[in-house]
Amino acid sequence: MGLFIILGIVVVLAIWVVAIYNGLVSLRNNRENAFADIDVQLKQRHDLIPQLLGAVKGYMEHERGTLEAVTQARQKAMSASGINDKIAAEQELGTALKGLSIQVEAYPDLKASANFMQLQTEISDIENKLAAVRRYFNAATKELNIAVQKFPNNFFAGMFGFKTEPMFDLGTAQREELDKAPEVKF
Repeated sequence: MGLFIILGIVVVLAIWVVAIYNGLVSLRNNRENAFADIDVQLKQRHDLIPQLLGAVKGYMEHERGTLEAVTQARQKAMSASGINDKIAAEQELGTALKGLSIQVEAYPDLKASANFMQLQTEISDIENKLAAVRRYFNAATKELNIAVQKFPNNFFAGMFGFKTEPMFDLGTAQREELDKAPEVKF
């Protein structure tokens, strides 16, 4: 009789550990699926950048450093592997693109170009879609991180190789830009 009780406890504990593991796997997969949605938008943005650079090159001859920074950041973002590396590379690309948009302000002829305006509209649309899928990704990441940190999951998460994962945030430069008050011109 005592053997059956011990065996029953072991079976219940094994089922409990399997349930914790499966729950963590589901949360990790949700995070990876959410990043796949981000990846689609990033690919579209990467595809538009050469067109954008082509449109501004003729106007911005003296801004070669800015154009090269965007090109290098794009290459780095396209060659990044793994979610965390891609997040870091995309933050760098976002900073480079922000630098480009600041430089564009000094070229009124460029801002009046129909081709440039079309590209700006497309990139703005992609950025809006990216913001939406980034929110979903961060929600999935938050769920995973909470599950990994909660007791008793935290004990088993470490054993099974689960850890907290970073969010996909805007990066310092973009965050500072958003925190500024808008400039009003009359």
